[in-house]
Amino acid sequence: MSALTYEEALRALQDRGRFGIRLGLGRTRALLRELGDPQLGLRGALVAGTNGKGSVLAIAASALREAGQRVAETPKPHLLTYRERLQVDGRLVDPATFARLVGEVLPIADRVARRHGQPTEFEILTAVAFRWFAEERVDVALVEVGLGGRLDATHAWDGGVAAITNIDLDHTDRLGPTLTHIAREKAAIIERGDLAVTGATGEGLAVIRRRARRFGVPLTEVASPPLVGWDRDGIVVALPRLGETRIGLRGRHQAANAAVADAVLDALATAGIAHVDDAARRRGYASARWPGRLELIEVAASGDRSPREVLLDGAHNPAGAAVLARALDDLRSTLLGGDEADPPPITLVLGSMADKDVAGVLSALAASQVARAARVVCTEVDLPRALPAARLARGWAAVAPGSRPEVVVPVAAALERALADAPGPVVVAGSLYLVGAVRALLVDDPALRDPARPGVDAGDAAGATAVAAEPLVLGGPEALVAAR
Repeated sequence: MSALTYEEALRALQDRGRFGIRLGLGRTRALLRELGDPQLGLRGALVAGTNGKGSVLAIAASALREAGQRVAETPKPHLLTYRERLQVDGRLVDPATFARLVGEVLPIADRVARRHGQPTEFEILTAVAFRWFAEERVDVALVEVGLGGRLDATHAWDGGVAAITNIDLDHTDRLGPTLTHIAREKAAIIERGDLAVTGATGEGLAVIRRRARRFGVPLTEVASPPLVGWDRDGIVVALPRLGETRIGLRGRHQAANAAVADAVLDALATAGIAHVDDAARRRGYASARWPGRLELIEVAASGDRSPREVLLDGAHNPAGAAVLARALDDLRSTLLGGDEADPPPITLVLGSMADKDVAGVLSALAASQVARAARVVCTEVDLPRALPAARLARGWAAVAPGSRPEVVVPVAAALERALADAPGPVVVAGSLYLVGAVRALLVDDPALRDPARPGVDAGDAAGATAVAAEPLVLGGPEALVAAR
């Protein structure tokens, strides 16, 4: 077939989404075999778990880069472009290379389909990732499991280190109704010859221990280290060997993720895959970034407007909303400023997908004193799955009696309203699609710009497709933003 444009590759890949999620390794293994098994030349860590996988990748990869290692990552989900899911040394795969790789894999997927059934969108992306990483001759790969572990496409690869962040109830329709069921699915990434790391506790840890014993795999168990303190730019934890160490990610929950990431680096060193000394770890941990997860963006003053700060956090499930709620209360004075006893109220911009536990998310978020006192603007992204903003507003009014949430659509108008009238910081939460749309409006990052799609308004499409928007100009061309 002729070479695909980026738009054609993207459309062909998205078209595979009609096959949905179908767990199983047969299709992915067949794809990789037809590609010459590029994954066999890669070593690194496969990271599973209910929460924290992306943070562990961000922290460990940052330290590996500081140590001079050429590191590949597969963070997910993406906020703006599919290309975020394929990174080498923090650099996204470029559109032309992405299109070429997808064009190479699609005909193979058609051949595989005759015997194994049609490969899914995620399975094709997994094959594309391993092929690109092999071409790039990376030193170490950090691969995030998509769903579960045992039958996830990424489990077609064994890099030598298996990490499981934690075990909690999630995707029970596919992974099973109990913690034990879910732990079995995730623990299955531990293979004979591996080194394993986990931050799990309770029932989940018991299952992981049994799996490791069965295959004779050394298992490192880590506990969340003591939290020494926090400020608007991250946290400080006391790691066993490093002592007091700054982590550049916000939220006390990142202490546990930092411990797992540190143990993953130890395992990579023991396995002879990559060595990261203490100095590189300190630098890497302090400079770690994870877009859209308690990410602070500063919007510079423009015209008669004062500077604004926007905190972005996906918080699309009750556990994530509880983390955000705790972080808002923790950062009451350092983020909100003013008198600690009476800081200015925040403005919450909320959006959600209709198929999420919206009531659970809102209840968890409303547990925050700061959130309950917030001015709330409800909006919706332009997607069929989006929850109507009016319904979301009624939901917030139910969990925060006395509040009067506004309804503003589309997203750009909601953000403009929030920034124009906010007495304090703006917090955007409830959906990674919403976070992606807002981030596209605030951060002009050339690396995230996909080639323009004819006939599509980039501002409307941001967050709903792989198209990056033009930056939102707030009050004049001199408005600037900086993500931290």
